[in-house]
Amino acid sequence: MDAAHSTSPPVVAGWREWVRLPALGVGPVKAKLDTGARTSALHAFDLHEFERDGVAWVRFSIHPWQRSAEDAVYVECPVHDRRTIRSSTGHTQQRFVVLTELELLGRTITTEVTLTRRDEMGFRMLVGREALRQGFLVDSGRSYLGGRPPRRVRRKNRGRAEVSS
Repeated sequence: MDAAHSTSPPVVAGWREWVRLPALGVGPVKAKLDTGARTSALHAFDLHEFERDGVAWVRFSIHPWQRSAEDAVYVECPVHDRRTIRSSTGHTQQRFVVLTELELLGRTITTEVTLTRRDEMGFRMLVGREALRQGFLVDSGRSYLGGRPPRRVRRKNRGRAEVSS
């Protein structure tokens, strides 16, 4: 349901927030909320399409931490669609699209997410307009309005191991 039909008032989010993808077993992961992007995108690699009970599925891996290959998450889910996506640099790419839950600021929505390599990007997840229109307003001057995860999680996201006491 989009914000125009929602019974709840919109939640104000910052331009970057910590999100979870509970159905994929991913989170928390730092995400950029991008009103210029239509569809959300997730850093995924080792993508392999296969068939299960006559339905197309995709198997892939996720590195949830920026600048780190630690704690990879392995996922299998049905292919919702395939789309040609034009990146901000103008390049086009065919991508798998999966339908999954996204938890942002304590609210869980179902949204489409494209799978792509985001190694060189500052964020492993991009949350686009299709997700944001389901009850979120973005304040471009603020960050992490939903709070931050524990320090050990933030250190891992920066590529640093937790120092034992």
